[in-house]
Amino acid sequence: MYPKLNLPDSDVRVKDGQIWDRLRKKWYKSTPEEWVRQNFINYLIESKKYPEGRLVSEHLVKYNGMNKRCDIALFNQELKVDAIVECKAPKVELTQDTFYQIARYNKVLNASLLILTNGLHHYCAFVDLKKKELRFLTEIPDFQTLESMLRDNLS
Repeated sequence: MYPKLNLPDSDVRVKDGQIWDRLRKKWYKSTPEEWVRQNFINYLIESKKYPEGRLVSEHLVKYNGMNKRCDIALFNQELKVDAIVECKAPKVELTQDTFYQIARYNKVLNASLLILTNGLHHYCAFVDLKKKELRFLTEIPDFQTLESMLRDNLS
């Protein structure tokens, strides 16, 4: 089995080398990265109260003529991406290069919240439009707090 993650325990379904993706409603090969993704999806929904119906796994991003996929995207009611999450396997060190990956996706998606996780360490940054800066947060905001941050960012 995979290591205990730095996330609350959740009921991720695993059987016969496969893991259930609650967003795509389908079984996928259970890999270390998929283990992190599914646990993080549950964390966002169960602990941070992100609406399940607004989250998407493996969202297609067309970047420099190539098809890429961001691990998790949060959409708003206008179908704009508000947050993106890039998941890595627990053994993958989160470096500046791994952060550049999510930043490249964001050139296309223009999300306000960027999260990078390997299940053990989590980094979260908010794109502050007023100050025109990327502000790293000490914790991942719950959905209600994020909504407030987004409203303040637009006014």
